[in-house]
Amino acid sequence: MKENFDFLMPSVNFFGAGVINKIGERAKMVNMKKPLLVTDRFLEKMENGPVEQTISSLKEAQVDFAIYDGVEPNPKVRNIKEAKQVYLDNHCDGIITVGGGSAHDTGKGTGIILTNGDDITKLAGIETLDNPLPPLIAVNTTAGTASELTRHCVITNEETHLKFVVVSWRNVPLVSFNDPKLMLGVPPKLTAATGLDTFVQAIEPYVSTNHNDITDGQCLQAIRLVEESLREAVANGENLEARTKMVEAEMLGGMAFNNADLGYVHAMAHQLGGQYDAPHGVCCAVLLPIVERFNIIACPERFADLAVAMGENIDGLSVREAADKAIDAMQQLNDDVGIPRSIKDLGADPKDFELMAENALKDGNAFSNPRKATKEQIVALFQAAYDAK
Repeated sequence: MKENFDFLMPSVNFFGAGVINKIGERAKMVNMKKPLLVTDRFLEKMENGPVEQTISSLKEAQVDFAIYDGVEPNPKVRNIKEAKQVYLDNHCDGIITVGGGSAHDTGKGTGIILTNGDDITKLAGIETLDNPLPPLIAVNTTAGTASELTRHCVITNEETHLKFVVVSWRNVPLVSFNDPKLMLGVPPKLTAATGLDTFVQAIEPYVSTNHNDITDGQCLQAIRLVEESLREAVANGENLEARTKMVEAEMLGGMAFNNADLGYVHAMAHQLGGQYDAPHGVCCAVLLPIVERFNIIACPERFADLAVAMGENIDGLSVREAADKAIDAMQQLNDDVGIPRSIKDLGADPKDFELMAENALKDGNAFSNPRKATKEQIVALFQAAYDAK
């Protein structure tokens, strides 16, 4: 455990049914005269959806706006350059992201290149930003990445198929909004994928080398909430209680990994997402039980804690036996909500594994993994995930 640590999160976090109506007043409070709304075309066209409700709140507060609706999954460098041009053409003075992790990362990436230079690929890494971003507000619509809370900005270089991360305290939004009512219409497959991302983002910080007492409590409670609510949210997407618990889990996990960091699951998932344009949450979920089984020997006691948080009975078991039950529970949750077992289903090709392993070990999430791996071991983990049945 780290004896000295900082703790980052947005200055203000609105949570609960109906909080989206506060966006206009908060935009005024951070001196936005004409923010750029960063979202995707599906959400923009949704009747009485999150974009329409955001616009209504802005109009009520007499805040003008422009819209960039080109966000796509695994946002690309071209997306942030397009958004930057819309920002400049419309003389905007702030950014409001509306959507899931892709929208938030696009908004952060846009802010980065507006103030820190046009080539974001040169800024990959940790605390590489010299200048603050324009004011940033994040309106979240999925219980998934927690990008609305965090210092991480994940972008894909479409030329190299490499997903890279810009990690900086400057990326943390000023204000976040999590309204569970916005998530009632999220389809089961997306609910499962984003929910498993939340799950992974609670597990990896708990076994991270950078964990602390504050993040430990957040992780364990997030895991309990996912166990209580994800299956129900997938089976019955209109269950507001389940959606609310998943938002709570996402926020807790986001706060935890924002400060305790992640590990090889995310480092490897970024390679799958970048190489094959595969859904991030599914990439993380498929890799989770395989990577964490590799990690067990580094901290078996902490995996035993995870088993208890996931509702497993470990009475009479050794620490290692209890730790193994945690891995089994991870796989069971994946199976219950329809996550594939093999990365073959995501388009993975073994000929790419060596390069993907090299890049995974360079990923900013790799350095806090509890067990250090060689490139050959990472290749073997990709292969195990490919062969899994």
